Amino acid sequence: MKKRRMTIIPLAMRKYFQMSHRQRKYELQMTLWSMPLLYMAASILIVVLTIVLDLRLNISQYVHPWFTSGGDATQILVSALIGGILTLSAFTLNSLLVVLTNFSDQFSPRMMFNFIADKTTQHLLGIFHGSFIYVLFIFLFLTNNENEFYSAIPVMAVFLAALTITTFIFFINHAASWMQVHNFTYAMKNTSRETIEYSRKYGIGQCSRQESGDLMEEFRKKKKSFSITEAGYIQMIYFKEMIDQAKKDDIIIELHKKIGDFSLKDNLLFTYWGPGQNKINPETYAHMIEVGHKKTEIQEMKMGIMKLSEIAVKAVGNSDPQTALSTIHHISDLLVAIDKNVAFSPYLLDENEQTRIIVPREDFEYYLHKGFSSIRNAAQNNHTILTELIAVLTMLAQAVSENKHETLWAFARNITEHTFQHYVYDLDRRYYLEELRELALFTRHEKDYQAIEYKLKRTSIH
Repeated sequence: MKKRRMTIIPLAMRKYFQMSHRQRKYELQMTLWSMPLLYMAASILIVVLTIVLDLRLNISQYVHPWFTSGGDATQILVSALIGGILTLSAFTLNSLLVVLTNFSDQFSPRMMFNFIADKTTQHLLGIFHGSFIYVLFIFLFLTNNENEFYSAIPVMAVFLAALTITTFIFFINHAASWMQVHNFTYAMKNTSRETIEYSRKYGIGQCSRQESGDLMEEFRKKKKSFSITEAGYIQMIYFKEMIDQAKKDDIIIELHKKIGDFSLKDNLLFTYWGPGQNKINPETYAHMIEVGHKKTEIQEMKMGIMKLSEIAVKAVGNSDPQTALSTIHHISDLLVAIDKNVAFSPYLLDENEQTRIIVPREDFEYYLHKGFSSIRNAAQNNHTILTELIAVLTMLAQAVSENKHETLWAFARNITEHTFQHYVYDLDRRYYLEELRELALFTRHEKDYQAIEYKLKRTSIH
């Protein structure tokens, strides 16, 4: 019976009832209709309130004549406001389309979702739609009513008209401000930081350990596997629920896909073994893994880094070095946050220190590569950006734990080996070597730096 009732709901709406709470909240934030719908519902309540005030309570008898209007005048006022508010809404939507088109062409198509999901954008659009719904419903009411005097209705209509005009100004300012590079890259960085904090607090962070614990090797030889039943991206994994269920069933689960990975139907999703492996239903664990047709930022920490990296690559191609440099700085800040909050351990243990989940390893080098490799490749002939990239690696060396220094130096050395195969201007080489020397000092690779310096200077002579 429940399934029959669900089929009555349109497919576009039905999918939200089938999502988890966290996923539903994320998807609704990525739509333009959810917040305006709430404002429209609130405007209907205001319609009822103002009608009750004017007809039932007849407040026009108790207010100053300045705030009282006749029936014909009120109808003319509301009808004029319908056209005015509708015109402002049309201009606003047109401005919205211009912003989205500009973002898509100049930066990345994925930037559109960040602007749509912005709370200020959604609230401003909600005010437009709510105001229009109010004057529309009030106009329909006035055409069928012969009351001589109104007070609450004209006052509310004038207030909403003034609010709409003010909102239009704020929307234009908001769109122009949001399009500035330092603003939207900062907003994207904060969104990614929230994802990192969420993963630490509710996901892997609390259960992660560097030591594996008991892996039940005697049962591992007879492990069983489960394949994914539909193609898609791994969007969410409910690690806590999976650990609790694995403890109850007394098994260990090894995941073969990371969050954000794409999988085809019948690809291996996870294997499991342990004393209770023959008594469990693997579908129980499959339901704890959300699979969808697109990537999301709910748990995927690298997606925000990759979006910022894509903006930097576009900026390099568009000869916009300042945008590229600003984006590189924000990526480095996220890498510091990842180093501070992510354990980089593949073992998730229960409260009894028994291993329950083994996840694919994602270390600091993995995130460093995702953040800077595309920028490095795109800017291989732009020594200004490469020099700043080395400077950022030096700042990272001071901010992250010391065991990451070898990774940072190896990345910088690879940049140097590939970049200086062709002729480089003397000043570009000089500034680059100055930054590389700072990195070598912090990572304790002075001898490697001296060899690189000798090689580059010898190349410049020839």
